[in-house]
Amino acid sequence: MPVKIRLARHGKKGYAFYHIVVADSRAPRDGKFIEKIGTYNPNTNPATIELNFDKALEWLRNGAQPTDTCRAILSYKGVMYKKHLLGGVAKGAFDEATADAKFEKWMSEKAAKISAKTQRVTGEKEQSRKARLAAEKEANEKKAKAIEAKRAEAAAAAAQSEEAEAAAEGEAPAAE
Repeated sequence: MPVKIRLARHGKKGYAFYHIVVADSRAPRDGKFIEKIGTYNPNTNPATIELNFDKALEWLRNGAQPTDTCRAILSYKGVMYKKHLLGGVAKGAFDEATADAKFEKWMSEKAAKISAKTQRVTGEKEQSRKARLAAEKEANEKKAKAIEAKRAEAAAAAAQSEEAEAAAEGEAPAAE
């Protein structure tokens, strides 16, 4: 039975959410599967991936073929690298302690990259929020100045018309 590690789509229209499953390659995309080994949510930034590392590694070592997208997800989580290192141990290229040390070093570097990206994204969000707030304040100040200028103009026109009325009243009794 040819087994694949692939994505099964869930979620609503326009907001996909995937389960990472091990399934017979002849089964439909969202149909029968052998085992669910994780989830993938591409709607977050960075994408959220929950994966049972040991199960994924076990299925890969048993011969399951990941699809292109699942291969990228498994590489991102380090499953493919761990499989590669265990292959080196089996061939005698190095011992298991060295493989574990290499894998831990890779995982710490990967975690640092992910946290840096998360901080960068949140920093950009905060920066764009501050820029929008500053632009809104500037627009509000312009509106307030325009309203104040209109009010001053209206007050000056009212004062001028009052002066004209007072002058007309003052002239009218003199004309009589």
